[in-house]
Amino acid sequence: MKSTSEDNTSQSRPSQPDHASAIGGQAGIDINCDMGEGIGNDEAIMPFITSANIACGYHAGDEETMRTTIQLAMRHGVNIGVHPSFFDRANFGRTEMKTTPEEVYQLIRDQLILFKKIAAAGGAGMHHVKPHGALYNMAARDAALAKAVAQAVKDFDANLVLFGLSGSVSISEAKAAGLQTRSEVFADRTYQDNGSLTPRSQPNALIEDETKAIQQVLQMVIKKTVTAVSGKEVPIIAETVCIHGDGKNAVRFAKAIFQAVNKATEAQ
Repeated sequence: MKSTSEDNTSQSRPSQPDHASAIGGQAGIDINCDMGEGIGNDEAIMPFITSANIACGYHAGDEETMRTTIQLAMRHGVNIGVHPSFFDRANFGRTEMKTTPEEVYQLIRDQLILFKKIAAAGGAGMHHVKPHGALYNMAARDAALAKAVAQAVKDFDANLVLFGLSGSVSISEAKAAGLQTRSEVFADRTYQDNGSLTPRSQPNALIEDETKAIQQVLQMVIKKTVTAVSGKEVPIIAETVCIHGDGKNAVRFAKAIFQAVNKATEAQ
């Protein structure tokens, strides 16, 4: 897991969006969304988020969608992030694969190199990295894979922020590597008693009711807990809230959550 000096050149960071301070107020809550995945709603969602996780072509998208989404994020003052995945377009990167830490390291590295080339050509900086789908979930529970992700990011650019599941080894391994982190929570996913996400294979994995999604986000942001599907309240750290861009209610959820979090934090 060695790096070359050319990969360690720090990129200038886009400044935090003007509306970012409103989202979360003193709590500094970020709202992120997975983008560049060919869903067609990126432009409608962008005004209501502060961080965009842009697909690198491995699970969705291509160089053109990367270029277009980066430019869209720049126009809206949104943080530009890399969304690396397993090379698995057939399953949208959501199928777990047998892999090694060395393979994960190279997987992350290859996508960072590709993304940097496209971002730099458009005059954009890189702010964060958030693994996608099955890669994200596996790294959240496997310390060796989490360490490989963190090391790949650090070797490439130690100034990048790593987004990972709140309370998981993704966060602890990234911190151990000396990276900045953001503990991520989900507006549209349900939780288990251990703070993990309910697997998508289960019927209660997704939250499709806007009111429930807003209630969950506000609970996580204000009370710092989430109610698991069992009814148990689980402690949680909410530094960035994810809205899935491929959800059928993504645009409506993004706007509603933006407004609800803004209103709640202004009242604090």
